[in-house]
Amino acid sequence: MSRNIPPEEELVGDVSQLQQLLYALGRRRSLRDPIASTCEELQLTPPQVHALLWLGQDGQLTMGELARRLGVTEKTVTGVVDRLEREGHVQRERITLDRRVVRCRLTGQGQETYQRLDRFLHEAMLHILGMLDGSDRKALFRILEKVVRRLDSPPTCTARRLLYRKEDSICPLGK
Repeated sequence: MSRNIPPEEELVGDVSQLQQLLYALGRRRSLRDPIASTCEELQLTPPQVHALLWLGQDGQLTMGELARRLGVTEKTVTGVVDRLEREGHVQRERITLDRRVVRCRLTGQGQETYQRLDRFLHEAMLHILGMLDGSDRKALFRILEKVVRRLDSPPTCTARRLLYRKEDSICPLGK
């Protein structure tokens, strides 16, 4: 597996093409977000639905972990969890070793809602993957798996500079 990261100037055109393709996908309601159409039916906001999906997928999470998964602040996730708790979908629990740490978990009702969302997501993914032939699906999976692996590995100095725009970051051997 090559870890060569192309120079930024080589990526500019590709970034533009990817951005335009993602915008084009976003304009198509059926592909924008497979769970968006269920939000109104369930009377939940997209962040609440995503919180239920993360908790259903990964189990108990701290408020901080859930905030990071949702891409929001801890203050914002508190509001999301407040409503989910009022509606009976989640329960907060304090950790006995550190009373400052609050974990969230799905209740029985929350688990039922998660299973419903998971079924809907499965059906939506079937529809989307059905648009591709077998070799295209394999290529898509291969590319996504590569991106996940690279995001999980420590960034190279070049990648760090691209990600964080730090030309002055200290890198061994100038890499």
